[in-house]
Amino acid sequence: MEKHWNRSFCAIVSIACILLFAALCAGCTSTMSEAKTPVTSVVTPSEPVPVTSTGQRVTPVMTTVQTTVRTTATPAPVYTYSDATLVIYTAASLKGVSSKLGTEFSRMYPGHIVVFNLDGTQALKTQVENGAYADVFISASTSYTNQMKAAGYFTDGTVKPLTSNYVIVILPASNPGNIKSLADLATPGKKIAMAAYSVPVGTASYAALASLAKSTYSQDWNKSVFSNVVTYETSEPGVATKVSLGEADAGLVYESTYAAAPAGTLTAIPIPQKDNYLQTYSIGVLKQTKNSGVAQEFEDFMLSGIGQQTLKDYGFRPVS
Repeated sequence: MEKHWNRSFCAIVSIACILLFAALCAGCTSTMSEAKTPVTSVVTPSEPVPVTSTGQRVTPVMTTVQTTVRTTATPAPVYTYSDATLVIYTAASLKGVSSKLGTEFSRMYPGHIVVFNLDGTQALKTQVENGAYADVFISASTSYTNQMKAAGYFTDGTVKPLTSNYVIVILPASNPGNIKSLADLATPGKKIAMAAYSVPVGTASYAALASLAKSTYSQDWNKSVFSNVVTYETSEPGVATKVSLGEADAGLVYESTYAAAPAGTLTAIPIPQKDNYLQTYSIGVLKQTKNSGVAQEFEDFMLSGIGQQTLKDYGFRPVS
């Protein structure tokens, strides 16, 4: 009897151990299986949503990735193809005339709407290189157009000179800096606004000041002028805004911007043409366009008598 009880007890203990081991194995198998399952998450960019100069919000791309991978959001193109809408990436200095050009083109070609993305040419070039959609490109500098042409962005034979512009010094109408001549730009304490050198009007401004220093003033004058610069803007209208708001005593912009300013808001000091820098604008149809026929019609319109007269009315000069 005692032996039979011992055998039963041992059997019970053995079964219990087997069940416990099986449970532990099951737990381990479950844990290992879960560990092999990749974990994904939606990464939301922490940066502010960028806004273009036209006020359009650029929607970041939401990317699904492994949680251990860091990602950088890529802005989606601002514009997409539309049969009725022609997208023109346009140098910001054409802001004042852009509305008139769009109206005239739509009048001549009913059913087509023109949308202008206005920004510094250097910024527009970068946007196109990053995949943004546009039909036509208008540059305030042939150097940027030539770079894009060499890289194959334009339809062959469509890149052409469009218009030109000289640089001028603008002042607030009240002239708080009491600037009466170009010589006064070097007076200590004056506040001058300029565009950055990478901006076409910035390139032109640097060249005009260098020429003035060589022909009329001096290198010390040139250095003093630059020591008075309080801001380097990324677009030409940005310079005009600083001056019109009274945040700068003077600024260097294109003649067309001064011509388009509301009456009584600005005064100006011209730069002699012998020292000035004539900036040539160019236009071209982008190879990516899905509206090539209408895009070519827009370029033809810009080069036509009506387009050229409209540009002239807003202070632009013909191509010499």
